[in-house]
This record gives sequence, structure tokens and C-alpha cells, in this order.
Amino acid sequence: MTSWLPLSPGERSVAIEVLVHGPLSRTELARRLRLSQGSLTRLTKPLIESGLLVEAADAGGPAEARQGRPSRPLAVVAESRSFIGFKITEDVVYGVVTTLRSDAVARLDRPLTTHDPGEVADLLAEMTRELGARFPALAGIGIGVGGLVRDRAVVGESPFLRWRDVPLAELVGERTGLPVVVENDVAALVEAETWFGAGRGLDRFVVLTIGAGIGYGLVLGGRRVPYPEENRGFARHWIVDRNGPLTPDGERGSAVSLLTIPSIRYQIRAATGHDATYEEILARAAAGEPMAARVIDEAARALGTLVAQIANFAMPQKILLAGEGVGLMDVAGDVVDATIRANRHPLAAPVGLETKVSDFHDWARGAAVLAIQVLVLGSVQG
Repeated sequence: MTSWLPLSPGERSVAIEVLVHGPLSRTELARRLRLSQGSLTRLTKPLIESGLLVEAADAGGPAEARQGRPSRPLAVVAESRSFIGFKITEDVVYGVVTTLRSDAVARLDRPLTTHDPGEVADLLAEMTRELGARFPALAGIGIGVGGLVRDRAVVGESPFLRWRDVPLAELVGERTGLPVVVENDVAALVEAETWFGAGRGLDRFVVLTIGAGIGYGLVLGGRRVPYPEENRGFARHWIVDRNGPLTPDGERGSAVSLLTIPSIRYQIRAATGHDATYEEILARAAAGEPMAARVIDEAARALGTLVAQIANFAMPQKILLAGEGVGLMDVAGDVVDATIRANRHPLAAPVGLETKVSDFHDWARGAAVLAIQVLVLGSVQG
């Protein structure tokens, strides 16, 4: 298959614009990129010849009116390459295969029975071979890990996997023969939502995730803002209520102590002497059981306070709430909304809060988007 690599900076800009916002007419594409028609023609010609772009047969609108043959909008050939995205949790590896436009076309999950880096890399390679048998045009692998990742290659620290300085990209690359990108899982999810999801086309956008931990990602000018403390557990020290609970994983009254699934389960276990799943606790709270209702209401107030603080200081056009803990909104969404209003100026515009019911395959898809950005398009967004 003909390769379109390497892309020049100009070709990359064209490819990204069509990938994220296409199909686009040449006139619209030139306007967006502030290019002359001649410059655009020079940049698009090799992309069409290599098979990355194609003239769309039908983009839902009329062809451009120009002298001579009408010009059809340009679109990306989404199926020209496939990408694998992996999300590694403490006990499962979730895998997806996506097209160039990040549409998930296959899933494959495997239990994780060891945290030995070499054996984890062996498992990822085995999953890659199984997926590659069905999708031979694999262009690369993206891996999302909860923890600190350096240079999109080395897991500097992962509390869930108990890893330090693990060269995961090298380990998996040696076993698969494919280029590999490793990134913090929240950062990968933010990139995916910015390009293809809730943040598409927005200038200021925030992703807040709740689940086993708390993740935060900020997008300004349409680009994710990287920061050194990414996923170093900052929410353990993000104090929401000084009189709130103390849990093993966070400071007293911190966002982690009030809002994460392990902390909510810990509070119920400490109060009742019995363990319960997060879903059971939510159901009990919905049914009016006093202890569960109190813990869930405190979590809802914590979430409302966080959202209001983010809105007050980052001033995003939209906040996306995602993660495996978003079921909180179904049970106590009214408490979250009331707390947001109480912590905002009375005349402030409503917060654009969107809730996304997601699973770990969405996180894996985010890792695949990182592979698309870095390995194929050469984009360095973060």
C-alpha cells in the first residue's frame, strides 16, 4: 500500500483539517487554512495520489461551482489504515481497532493476571497478532496507562500497575514490529474528545473524569494543555470540604476522598462493616437508604463544587464529565446542579456540562487517536 509519509507541515495541516472537519470543499479548506487555491492544490495533490484523501462522491451538498469540471469536497479515506488502542487497567487490558477517523470497528479484551512489564508486553503483542489477522493494514498502536508517562514512551510511575520507569513503547514495539505511542489515559481521552468528540471545534474545553481516580484535562485554543503534574494525584490535595471524610487515598475532604469509587466504597464499608459495589451503593441511595444517601449526596456536592470551580477559573465553553463513576449524575444530578449554581455568580451563564456514559473501550479509543496523531500525521498536540 502506498505510504503518505512523511508529511510536510503544510500537508499535515491539510490532512488534519480534513480528517477532523471533513468532507470539506477546496474553497472552505483554503479559507480555514488561509491558503491560496494554488498553494492548496500543491499541498493536496500528493495526499490524493498517496490515497490519504479522496474526492468525496457525495458529501451531502452540491459540488463546487467552478469553471470546467465541478470540484467535489475532499474527504479522508478512513479505512486506508487501522489502529489499535489499548487501555491497561489493574486487572484487564481493553483493546479496540479504529479507522483513521477513530471509528471503533473491533474490540478485544483480556484479563491481566500479572503486572510484570515483560509479560504485559507479551499479552499486548498476542492481542495485536489476533487483531492484525483481521485488520492487516495496521499503522500503529496507542496505549493508555493511568500514571505519569514520559516522552510518550516510558511509564514513569503508575500506582495501579505499581510500575516505575517502564519503557513500555520499546517493549511492545520489539514484540510487534509496529510503532507504539504510550500516554496518560486521561490525556489520550482528552485528545480523542477534542478531535472527534464533545470538544470538536471548541476553543475552550474541559474533560473531568471520575472513577477509580479523578482526571482533568484542559483544552485552550483547540489544543490540550500539558502539565508536569498530569495524573500525579493532584486531586488528593484538591480540598473541597475541610470537614469532609478522610480516606486512605486522599486528604481529608479532598476530591479523591469524597468522589472516587474506592473512597465511596470505603466510607460505606467503614460505616456499616459490609462491602458493597458502587452500583449497589447508588441503588441504595436512590431508594433512600440513609447512609448511602448521605455519602452519595456528599459526593454530588463535591462534584458540583469542582465543576463550578473549573467553570469560574477556566471559563470553558463545555465541560465533559466522563468515566465509570458518572452514574452519580443519574442518582444525584439535581444536587450537582444546585451546588454548581450555589458556587457561581447569580448572573453567570449556565455551565455547559455534558455527561458521557463511557466504558474502558472509550479510553482505548483515545489511545488509538494518539496513535493517529503522532504516528501517522506527525501531530504533536500536547
